[in-house]
Amino acid sequence: MKSARLFLAAVCAAIALSVGGTSLCHATARSGGQAQETSAQSTVVRRIGTIKAIKGTSITLALDSGNDVIVTAQSTTRILRVAPGAENVKNATPIQLQEVQVGDRILAAGTVSNGALTALTILVMKHSDLEAQHEEERGDWQKRGIGGLVSAVDPATGTVTISVAGFGGIKSVAVHTTKGAVIRRYATNSVKFDEAKPSTLAEIRVGDQLRARGERSADGGDFSAVEIVSGTFRNIAGMVSSVDPDTSSVSIQDLLSKKTVIVNISPDSQLRQLPPEMAERIGMRMKRATAAALGGGSAEETAKAEETQAQQRAASGAVEPGEHRMGGGRAPDFQRLLNRLPALTLAELRKGDAVLVVSTPGTTSSKGTVVTLVSGVEPLLRAAPSAGQVMMLAPWSLGAPGEGGEQ
Repeated sequence: MKSARLFLAAVCAAIALSVGGTSLCHATARSGGQAQETSAQSTVVRRIGTIKAIKGTSITLALDSGNDVIVTAQSTTRILRVAPGAENVKNATPIQLQEVQVGDRILAAGTVSNGALTALTILVMKHSDLEAQHEEERGDWQKRGIGGLVSAVDPATGTVTISVAGFGGIKSVAVHTTKGAVIRRYATNSVKFDEAKPSTLAEIRVGDQLRARGERSADGGDFSAVEIVSGTFRNIAGMVSSVDPDTSSVSIQDLLSKKTVIVNISPDSQLRQLPPEMAERIGMRMKRATAAALGGGSAEETAKAEETQAQQRAASGAVEPGEHRMGGGRAPDFQRLLNRLPALTLAELRKGDAVLVVSTPGTTSSKGTVVTLVSGVEPLLRAAPSAGQVMMLAPWSLGAPGEGGEQ
């Protein structure tokens, strides 16, 4: 969990305060969010997780490993409230045990006896603070985010080129990493942003999905990224062959491979329904972009013309429902549109439904897991001149920072 990493950044200073300044920063990592430190004075262990229950001075802590442990607070226990993102406890606020609540994230440090921990220090990240931070991050990813398929990688210059799909066509954007940029990569077969691991540009491959947060240039051709997350995913466009509610799986006849693909639906999968009117509008834009390209005009010119029309409608108060534009006055972005589409359940999927899907690749022994599935896309499939263009429109969601999934 991201909050766990934040706790670990602050814990050494906090524990040192509790044991007379003794440094306990040389920790040996244990599984399940546990670690043990040995000093000349005592043996101190730490436990990190989410509060499951509180009774008197006893806290039931659900560890990130899935196990529970009892943490006991004493009258001498130092309890500090730490803000999300804090790298130390300099600005931590002392609080009382009564202010700690179920759902809060805590890191407790102390001594263990019979499996229970008697706390010397408890660092607390309030659930409300974490939710506020997540909401701010979600808003920033939506406002300053960009996503697409990787077409080239140049680690030497810190640049990744991606193809970004919009309603007016496909545009190439050079994503440049800024100094100190955070680069992460999705864990194998995971759809959770919080499980993304620290990574490098060298791990990014052509064909990967990439999402970046930062600032886009005025002409839209360059992007300065402060954060990048990438992953290898499978893009599927086709018709639903069958739905199996018992196994939470969907069989799809893939237009590109001409084969039947089976994918699993997990609680973290994002399922959306594209309203018919909106689907027809998008399909018409795709047709116009194709016609412009065949007639000698460019898709970008078509997109600019549509953007001008959209601005005129906005000025007159007649913006179409569901019409969104990328920051800086650019053409509508299919990625962003997903955030506001109506949710869909597995039970609502029917044989013959047209869908766009992004899933994890899966392995020879396991099916891929759906990251995002959008139904009601018949007009898009009809408007696309090739299966390849449909692949470019395949939706993708980050989960935590952007839209859906675990936060």
